[in-house]
Amino acid sequence: MENYFPILMFVLVGVAIGVLPIAMGYLLAPNRPDPEKLSPYECGFEAFEDARMKFDVRYYLVAILFILFDLEIAFLFPWATIFKDIVATESIKLFGFVEMLVFIAILVIGYVYAWAKGALEWE
Repeated sequence: MENYFPILMFVLVGVAIGVLPIAMGYLLAPNRPDPEKLSPYECGFEAFEDARMKFDVRYYLVAILFILFDLEIAFLFPWATIFKDIVATESIKLFGFVEMLVFIAILVIGYVYAWAKGALEWE
């Protein structure tokens, strides 16, 4: 059981760091509500249209494509860190190179497909 004590302390400190500031703000902060503060709009004028307007789907598509390609490029870093070992080992030298070429080819094909479909165009 003593092996789990550091984990328990880590969890307790993490929970305390998350909960204590919120609890202290709730207990110590002044609470003086008035109709102005409780109103949904404080910008000086009444809302002139619905706040739930629709966003263009292309915005989300570009964001998803960015996250997708960003994460896939992040897979290049571990390969780059062991590149010296790959090149030094005769048995996996060609395999490591071809493996990365296939990975980059898949990325390029995905990028060209998104470009051809017009996913990267913004009007």
